[in-house]
Amino acid sequence: MSWRKSTGDMNKPPVSKKTNRLPSIISRVIFVGSSTGGTEALKTFLLGFPANCPPTLIVQHMPEAFTGTFAARLNELCKPRVIEAQGGEMLAPGTVYLSPGHSHMQVRKTSAGYATELLKTPPFNCHRPSVDILFDSAAKVVGRNALGVILTGMGKDGANGLLHMRQAGARTFGQDEASCVVYGMPREAARIGAVEEVASLDVLAQRVFAVIHPA
Repeated sequence: MSWRKSTGDMNKPPVSKKTNRLPSIISRVIFVGSSTGGTEALKTFLLGFPANCPPTLIVQHMPEAFTGTFAARLNELCKPRVIEAQGGEMLAPGTVYLSPGHSHMQVRKTSAGYATELLKTPPFNCHRPSVDILFDSAAKVVGRNALGVILTGMGKDGANGLLHMRQAGARTFGQDEASCVVYGMPREAARIGAVEEVASLDVLAQRVFAVIHPA
């Protein structure tokens, strides 16, 4: 499979590739955290997303030299638009925002809706970006309209943040042990009661969208 970077894709407007229209109301926002094994897990997970998915914010533990290339790779493969966040983007349906490797990412509320925000504050849980910082902002800002997903990874970054999301009314999901490269972050999240539903990676997107669009 070719990983050739498409310069046209980098300038695409934040709209659905299928409908070419931007819905005016954002009812749900998806938040995802991953680490070791996460690049392949994210690819599999996002391949299950429709073009008009809710805005999705991702923290993957990765050096800053690689996050832009990784976002461009996912953008070529997936139906939604995938970008490396620059900070200040208004969240739009059909768009996935990957945190750059040099900053924490969080969501903030503006008069026009939700926006990304980047922070150059010190590492948290030994990581920058930190999943906990993203998930904590989701709990505080988006609350019950958020969905949290924790994927394969070493350590416990994201576990407490996912618990805060669940306590705020969000629906929360964790990757199962059998499909994880390292069952660290999801295990810790499940151990403290942060995970509402555990699912294999190959059906995880399906389970998330079953909550968003119940039968």
